[in-house]
Amino acid sequence: MPDSDSTPAIIAIYLTAQAQTQLQSVAEATAVAGRGLRGDRYFAGTGTFSRWPGTGRQITLIETEVLAALPAACRIEPGAARRNLVTSGIALAELVGVDFRIGGADGVVLRGQRLCEPCAHLERLTTAGIARALVGRGGLRADVVVGGAIRVGDRLEILGSGSSN
Repeated sequence: MPDSDSTPAIIAIYLTAQAQTQLQSVAEATAVAGRGLRGDRYFAGTGTFSRWPGTGRQITLIETEVLAALPAACRIEPGAARRNLVTSGIALAELVGVDFRIGGADGVVLRGQRLCEPCAHLERLTTAGIARALVGRGGLRADVVVGGAIRVGDRLEILGSGSSN
């Protein structure tokens, strides 16, 4: 659970252009409304699950606190979690159906769409037991409402219920 005294922030950004390849850490990424993060596999429509319809395939997030709390046998590096943004100081499960901003008044606006539950695919690419260890806390799937730059260190601000397009 995030520390109530910490300011919600982005602490890492990860992208990969191809499905099933290692994600690369970057200091900044460009979010494009309705598409996702430029340079990422889901932006290009080539992610493992790109062919499935629906919302929540543009950006994924996970809490650093969750990764740190994994059992030792399942502990993985943040990039191995296969999420685009690693956050600190915010309970992502509370952002389903909520718009939130990253990076100040003119920042990127995302809409939390649904939880990002772990799957057998993640386990095949990482370590046995990781899917079970992340059930209920595997992160958040979000869509880009307003695009722009996302940088490591950017703050997160909850805007409210995501009712407008």
